[in-house]
Amino acid sequence: TKTGIVALLACICCILWGSAIPVIKTGYRLMQVDSADTASQIVFAGIRFTLAGILVLIFASIKEKKVMLPDRKLLKYAIPVCLAQTVRQYFFFYIGVAHTSGVKGGIITGLGNFIAILMACLLVRNEKMTGRKLAGCILGFAGVVIINMAGGSMDMGFRLTGEGFVLIAQLSYGASTVLINIFSKKVSPVILSGCQFFMGGVLLFIVGILMGGHLDHMSIAGVVLILYLAMVSAVAYTLWSVLLAWNDVSKVAIFGFVNPLCSVILSA
Repeated sequence: TKTGIVALLACICCILWGSAIPVIKTGYRLMQVDSADTASQIVFAGIRFTLAGILVLIFASIKEKKVMLPDRKLLKYAIPVCLAQTVRQYFFFYIGVAHTSGVKGGIITGLGNFIAILMACLLVRNEKMTGRKLAGCILGFAGVVIINMAGGSMDMGFRLTGEGFVLIAQLSYGASTVLINIFSKKVSPVILSGCQFFMGGVLLFIVGILMGGHLDHMSIAGVVLILYLAMVSAVAYTLWSVLLAWNDVSKVAIFGFVNPLCSVILSA
């Protein structure tokens, strides 16, 4: 709960998430997944999150010295988080990004942290909106806009399957952040994270296959990349969930603005 520790751990999460973007692009190149092949990208995401869930549950089982399987109480909390975070957020995000420019996609994605804090303060009302929180959100979002606008142009067009889907993804992210903050006080945030990842990954994989997705060019390098991405999700999201269990949403979510900075540096 100490601000310095929260900042350090949240920034570690953002560094891991930032590394995921160039690694995902490298994975697509190795497996010959076209940038417009949304179905195969969803299959790729499904495998990643299923493995992430398994890794988290294995870690929890080792820590507790017994096999940790979800019970009825945990499923009651894990299913809403799974649908909001892993399934809805990533399904709409992958399709939306394929139908909008990188500049607009990046700016709308930056809204996710703002949305999470606004939901916690205005809808759920489990914390108060203050001038400092609002100023922090505005400054953070302004930074995301500057990063994405630098050297690029942006038209004002809006398509439901493009900008609209990216916005739906960020609304899902905001909702899942608030849900994790509430539910992690009732059940273990580690088990909650592992369970929702596994269920969400399996659902995404099935949806991707039904859409015609496939990964035909799997190699040892590709397997290593998927395992790394699974580890990124397992560590970063679980750590983020633990932080949300012990702190207000605003205290944690605000550090999400470090994510695009890490993405830019690590991509370069």
